[in-house]
Amino acid sequence: MSDAVVSEAVVSEAVVSTGAGTDTGTGSIAGTGAGGDTASDTGRYGPSTESTYARAGFGAPVRRGGRPAIVVVDLTRGFTDDAFPSGADLTEVVRATGELIEAGRPAGVPVIFTAIAYSPAEAAGESVTWLQKAQGMRALVEGSEAVAIDPRLPRRPEDLLVVKKGASAFFGTSLAATLTGLGCDTVLVCGATTSGCVRATAVDAVQSGFSVLVPRACVGDRAPGPHEANLFDIQAKYGDVIDLTDAAAYLGQLPAAQPVSAR
Repeated sequence: MSDAVVSEAVVSEAVVSTGAGTDTGTGSIAGTGAGGDTASDTGRYGPSTESTYARAGFGAPVRRGGRPAIVVVDLTRGFTDDAFPSGADLTEVVRATGELIEAGRPAGVPVIFTAIAYSPAEAAGESVTWLQKAQGMRALVEGSEAVAIDPRLPRRPEDLLVVKKGASAFFGTSLAATLTGLGCDTVLVCGATTSGCVRATAVDAVQSGFSVLVPRACVGDRAPGPHEANLFDIQAKYGDVIDLTDAAAYLGQLPAAQPVSAR
């Protein structure tokens, strides 16, 4: 990405994609990509890491339930447009996420968007400790273009919106209760950034009792190193990092949604 600065050490260790619309393998500790992907990640962190993680029993596949939801984390203009301080060009992530959303529509899969938005007082003041660390996010002010959902996404009136102040879509929000109310058992996590809000949401989702699937093409970051490292950790400990084709096939095999009048 245009604003990504990656050290030579990271690049020499592994030449990786930012995940912006590419299905090039997962951070699988077994060295084989999820969803039938054949790209090998075995050498990314060396045989010692691989054997340590295997001995610890990490990387087992999650169960896929019959009532998934798609949680689109912070694909607002402030993150998908590199004109904003907190943004990067996530065009391909937006495209892939839109494709996933459309794949779930026939089965009535719930779609929940999230957005970080601060009041003017929060953005300018010291009440939100996170903003002392992440200064660029002070631009995410309520009502501004920075917090608008990317207009390229196929958002519908029935899609829910969760506004948050922190990294996780669960922390301090009604998301867990909403998913429970919808009868959901599995969460497909999309969005930005992989190393921040996506990872935090994946961790809190599994801790809240939901199986987690992360379609690799549907998540992105400002730089490839943090992106790949966090996909590795998600695959090892919190959920399955899968291909977009696998995710779409999973949604495609769900029963068609009944009309409201027939329920």
